[in-house]
Amino acid sequence: MNGPFSLSELAPALSARLIGGSCEVLGVSTDTRHIGSGDLFIALRGEHFDAHNFVKQAVAEGAVAVVVEHEVDVDVPQLVVSNTRMALGNIAAYNRQRFSGSMFAVTGSSGKTTVKEMLASINRLRGQTLATQGNLNNDIGVPLTLLRLSAGDRYGVIEMGASGAHEIAYSTQLTRPDVAILNNAFGAHLEGFGSLRGVVLAKAEIFEGLSDSGTAVVNLDDPHADIWLGMLQQQPLMTFSVERSEASVFASDICLQGNGCYAFKLNYQGQQYPVSLAVMGRHNIANALAAAAAVLADGCPPETAAQGLGQCQAVAGRMRPIQSDGSTLIIDDSYNANPDAVKAALNTLSELNGEKVVVLGDMGELGDGAEEQHRQLGAFAATRPIDLLLTCGALSTATHAGFSTAGGKKAEHFADKAALLSYLQQLPPRQRIILVKGSRSAGMDQIVTGLANTGSTDGGSH
Repeated sequence: MNGPFSLSELAPALSARLIGGSCEVLGVSTDTRHIGSGDLFIALRGEHFDAHNFVKQAVAEGAVAVVVEHEVDVDVPQLVVSNTRMALGNIAAYNRQRFSGSMFAVTGSSGKTTVKEMLASINRLRGQTLATQGNLNNDIGVPLTLLRLSAGDRYGVIEMGASGAHEIAYSTQLTRPDVAILNNAFGAHLEGFGSLRGVVLAKAEIFEGLSDSGTAVVNLDDPHADIWLGMLQQQPLMTFSVERSEASVFASDICLQGNGCYAFKLNYQGQQYPVSLAVMGRHNIANALAAAAAVLADGCPPETAAQGLGQCQAVAGRMRPIQSDGSTLIIDDSYNANPDAVKAALNTLSELNGEKVVVLGDMGELGDGAEEQHRQLGAFAATRPIDLLLTCGALSTATHAGFSTAGGKKAEHFADKAALLSYLQQLPPRQRIILVKGSRSAGMDQIVTGLANTGSTDGGSH
């Protein structure tokens, strides 16, 4: 937090009733397992939990005050509010107002976590940087991240996700970004949005938090770019494109390096700056351009942007290369999956040398057309140079069927991950690349762990 807060100054900001005397709080917690001495504990409610039941435990762990929706029997001051979830957001916004550095926000259907990591990598070369941890990108995670802003931070990087309309609007109003990035929008996770147009408009909510002088960053290659540009006619704007030279930032001289990562020239204001990525996949060129456009809008030297992009390493579950047993390269892309992201991963795999094995779990949150989308993905996979497709999960039977019907080479389907892992472990040793991908709910990271435990070294920095 940006210095201690007193309850007497927080009460009006929260429209809260203060019970007991005022005191200073040094931090904020919503989890009794992670309370620091001097913390303010916020008792959140959810569909399946009510933290009001743990207020006494929070006080015992060191909380000096609590935020509650009704008075509770504890010997510390209480701020009584109508909604503790909204109070969390209000305190986060209050802390954000004390932050005088540059604030970046990023959203999109795909790549937003990678863009966030790239932004953080660049900004850490410029000064102390706070970035979203993991995927804490919803209406709880964003406030908790903003509450971690401290007096020493010069840059903030906030990732924003949503499961429906108005969620990003809420997050961006708390965050008040100086630069907001809309990476892309496509038919991933339609549940909660109603339609692809619903996704397109929900992602655009990120721009609502910009001031008149804040910069919007838009992907010119996205088919919905014209919709967003039409919304932003009065807003300072940066665009990026993998190849279109009319964009503010674009790539040229793209080449695949031996480690499966790409190098390219970053083009900005008539000058070129060499970038050599340490993350796999052609799609990460676009993610790199998004991050570059954002920091360039904030006055970052292009050379620093290029250096920071090259230093950004793959994170677990996101096209992370793991060298196993000397001959097998595992590509861990198990964090999440939607049809477009799987196709991008398959295209990346296609460019590499060696026997290609693809391991796919179910893709979640696709709505009524889920089975057909899995079948279509299987048919697409059959057009790639895949030597063996292994699927696991109820929906993935359709992936297997689509692959086989479309003339794919060899495919096996497994009812459970244990049988799948056993099959993989019994494959004869040879020069092989294994791509593992599926939605988080599919738990395909367990396959990666099982394979990697046979003596591996992280290949992300190679």
